[in-house]
Amino acid sequence: MASDNFVDYVKIHAKSGNGGGGSTHFRREKYIPKGGPDGGDGGRGGHVILRGNKQLWTLLHLKFKKHIKAEHGAHGSSNLKTGSQGKDVYIDVPLGTIVRDEDTDDVLFEITDEGEEKILQKGGRGGLGNNHFKSPTNQTPRHAQPGEEGAEGWKVLELKILADVGLVGFPNAGKSTLLSVVSAAKPEIADYPFTTIRPNLGIVSYRDYRSFVMADIPGIIKGASEGKGLGYRFLRHIERNSVLLYMIPADCDHIATEYDILKNELEVYNPELMHKESILVISKADMLDEELKTELDAELKNDLKGVPYLFISSVAQTGLLELKDAIWKLIHDD
Repeated sequence: MASDNFVDYVKIHAKSGNGGGGSTHFRREKYIPKGGPDGGDGGRGGHVILRGNKQLWTLLHLKFKKHIKAEHGAHGSSNLKTGSQGKDVYIDVPLGTIVRDEDTDDVLFEITDEGEEKILQKGGRGGLGNNHFKSPTNQTPRHAQPGEEGAEGWKVLELKILADVGLVGFPNAGKSTLLSVVSAAKPEIADYPFTTIRPNLGIVSYRDYRSFVMADIPGIIKGASEGKGLGYRFLRHIERNSVLLYMIPADCDHIATEYDILKNELEVYNPELMHKESILVISKADMLDEELKTELDAELKNDLKGVPYLFISSVAQTGLLELKDAIWKLIHDD
């Protein structure tokens, strides 16, 4: 997925259809010149409905379509005929889309399942025809209800990526390289910070034709939980990942310190993230000879205080199968 095409935040103006008005018609036939009221009800206005679509990975299709409008309901007519309903408008969105009210910032609902439907703006109800208002004292009611107006307003759609594994780390930790090696994803890769400015997704093949989805989250910086950089935009994607994979490069000055900083940023942003399963990976292990690796291993066992970790090298493709085994075990709780 090209990074320029990844859109995870849009505002749309949605307007549902007005309900049709009720009819004030009276029955008039050749031999019944003064029949009773037979005005039908108005039809409901069309809803604006969001629908989950697992084939979508971005909100790009809504970026240039800000105004969405459903049809009005038809008016009622004679012979108690109800007006036709306004046509509903369906908006397909990726799984993991949340909807907020722009004015209050309240979360209205979220779409997490394929085919799941939620009404974004409810169509106005049709008005009642004059047939509903006849009574023993009023046999010829000459009024009917107008249809209700549809609802309209600005809504904010945010995408929180649904993935089995989310890669968490500072810029240039090797996350994009790992994703490119274990999946068919082609993220932008370069030897400088902030290469990744949009999340990337890849399907990782596993044993016996099984697979899982991995997300490369743009690099976190210290203070991201306070909104520094694009912190909030990045961190919200981590909330939907089943397993968090912390990545710290082997050439880091102090791995345990970086690990604590990463965990703290996530905890400040959302304490619930601390309850997710996680794996600590020391990337770029091809930079270590056996002697350095032994020394670093002893240092980590002391500094990390029992936190399990793995050494991998995406370039040399070492430790990747062991990593996949560990991820699969956490995802499926075997």
